Amino acid sequence: MSIFDERRYLIPFRSQLLPQLFTDTLIIGGGVAGMRAALEAAVHGNVFVLAKGPMDLSNTQWAQGGIAAALDEDDSTEAHFRDTMIAGVGLCEPSAVRTLVEEGPGEIEWLIQSGMRFDRGQQGQVSLGLEGGHGHPRIVHTDGDMTGRELMRALCAAVEKTHGIRMFDRCFAIDLCTDTNGRVAGAITWHPRYGLQVIWARATILAAGGAGQVFRETSNPRLATGDAIAMAWRAGAMIRDIEFMQFHPTTLYIAGAPRHLISEAVRGEGAILVDRLGERIMAGRHPQEDLAPRDVVTRGIVEHLARTEDSHAFLDARSLGSAGFAKRFPGLAQMLAGYGIDGGADLIPVHPAAHYTVGGIEVDVDGRTNLPGLYACGEVASNGVHGANRLASNSLLEGLVFGRRTVLAAIRDSLPDPVPQQWESRVRTSVAGELDLSDVRSSLRSAMWRNVGIVRDGAKMRDCLDMFSFWGRYALGSVFETPEGWETQNLLTVGHLMTRAAAERRESRGTHTRIDWPEEDPAGAFHLSWKLGENSARRTLVGSEVGNKP
Repeated sequence: MSIFDERRYLIPFRSQLLPQLFTDTLIIGGGVAGMRAALEAAVHGNVFVLAKGPMDLSNTQWAQGGIAAALDEDDSTEAHFRDTMIAGVGLCEPSAVRTLVEEGPGEIEWLIQSGMRFDRGQQGQVSLGLEGGHGHPRIVHTDGDMTGRELMRALCAAVEKTHGIRMFDRCFAIDLCTDTNGRVAGAITWHPRYGLQVIWARATILAAGGAGQVFRETSNPRLATGDAIAMAWRAGAMIRDIEFMQFHPTTLYIAGAPRHLISEAVRGEGAILVDRLGERIMAGRHPQEDLAPRDVVTRGIVEHLARTEDSHAFLDARSLGSAGFAKRFPGLAQMLAGYGIDGGADLIPVHPAAHYTVGGIEVDVDGRTNLPGLYACGEVASNGVHGANRLASNSLLEGLVFGRRTVLAAIRDSLPDPVPQQWESRVRTSVAGELDLSDVRSSLRSAMWRNVGIVRDGAKMRDCLDMFSFWGRYALGSVFETPEGWETQNLLTVGHLMTRAAAERRESRGTHTRIDWPEEDPAGAFHLSWKLGENSARRTLVGSEVGNKP
């Protein structure tokens, strides 16, 4: 058993000495999934929503492309289902995908009724964009590339008008509380103003996003450190398909600049990927060429750069012209202008980066985990919608559809009020010198990018596991009193789980590419699930039931 299986709580405490708060539903995460869940939960009782940072730092806020839904009369939910299943390369759960595409249009209508603005055509119809992997234009968007910002504005406005929702921003959820029967009954939290608190809840919903910050190159905000996955792991929840991390093909590649996302929608409007000599990168690689699924485009770029020995590729959107680019993508145009780039006249330097955590906490189609009282939705959850590779713009739709469904499942389960328990956490610590947390963090992110990134190799991943074991002995054997320390411990835990799972899957499938196992295994259509204290993964065939069934 490794150090990653030994730690139950990150901090020592005596519960009876901490302030106690009570609510019907505790939601950890303030993005699209968490806010949609909060609005549904408020119909049935009191709600606490915890956001680790300011509301404008969630992944939702940064989303550019839009929300996928079959709205056009020439489109269909069946076509959306088919495109999603193809992108998932044999690991999508059909029941989850059906739920997504069939309930998606209703969520778009709900957003409109809730006050969200969408771009519209001259006749007043909602404008629909095209993105990679989609066989039909079905991406609704706002102000070209401001969909995430407008979505959060609308959701926050709705929350402000809803009685019974209490928001805690800049509140760090450290660990889940479990009673003697293994039920999750809330969480231990830290707030810079209120300090440590225990929040008791009938239902606890994890909606805290993904773990892109485990990689050196990422489009994710700095708060995406996999905290919810790590705390669920420590509590005994199943973690599934965590080897699948989606790498977005196009993020801005300028030395010293953040890896700003360059939306898939830019290629949907006709932009193409080229190298420094103007040679097209995706020509002949896939029938959809530059609009192929993200894993295909990402590998195409990486393979081309390896052959040419270039550091990055270019996105050529000059067919739009300066005025056309600025009109369609005003946010991108403004961002690029800050670096002296005219998106419609200049080549845009791009490189793939970690973008979306495909796997996560194992749940059923209603968001139930294997632990009573614990639910999960959005990017942090693995419900089978995305399989081995997420279809573009399905993520915001997933947050909406399953944020609502998860709450309805918790209401149906009708768990009783938790009984506050008195217990003591004694954390066994190792003898360790002073740690430079920023250096530990930088080292593990670089190691993950080199060894468990876009292209993987078994020997390098084994070396990476050895590094994690070494780091874990002193970093997980320490007790910290600030979010920076807890985040570092969570990053180590998630990085270890990703590497362990990637080493276990001996094939290439979707976002998971191994040079030592380059072919897809016809018998590999199974999920890998991991649980604290178990030495090996559980293999579950696609279509098998998962989750806690009350």
